[in-house]
Amino acid sequence: MRHTPRYLMTDPDEVKRLIRNNPWATFVSPSSQGLTASHYPAILDEEEDGIVIVSHFGRPDEKLHELGEHEILVIIQGPHDYVSPSWYAPGDLVPTWNHVTAHLYGTPEFLSDEENYAMLGRLTDHFERHQPHGRSLSEDEEGTRRIAKGTVGLRMKVDRFEARAKLSQNKGPETVENIVGEVGKKNPALAEEMRRVHPRQEG
Repeated sequence: MRHTPRYLMTDPDEVKRLIRNNPWATFVSPSSQGLTASHYPAILDEEEDGIVIVSHFGRPDEKLHELGEHEILVIIQGPHDYVSPSWYAPGDLVPTWNHVTAHLYGTPEFLSDEENYAMLGRLTDHFERHQPHGRSLSEDEEGTRRIAKGTVGLRMKVDRFEARAKLSQNKGPETVENIVGEVGKKNPALAEEMRRVHPRQEG
């Protein structure tokens, strides 16, 4: 990831917030067959110190990735969108793309079958909690345990991360205010991220 000091996000708590709000992750492994990428949900293990994520792979993805044999990259993509120069002052003509992104590095460890089932239950509960009639794996434990055998659970302690919040920090207050207003029309999540780094901007 390009090293631009004004955009760097170095606070682990901010990276945790990004993961909580954007749990769909891209897993990239440098396997012996070349680069391999898959996409799965990832949530924080809130009981662990540091940044620790848990997830699961559908078999045989864990073998294609050669999980546990090497370091992998997990990409968390937060809100992002195109920024038009038509929102800038006259004469400023170069467009850009605002985004919040984190690259997480670590070597995953496998969960036992029991740990995997418990993690899948937590994962389901995490996403079902806001549903009007949310479901739970415990409603049919025998059936859901059978399906869970087709997955492999993993836990990854993040050894290091690189994160950026590129949110028009290089623009003046009036331009930022205009960008926040325009972005907010179609991408309120990105506008909210901009307000976090430009607290004077109320949209």
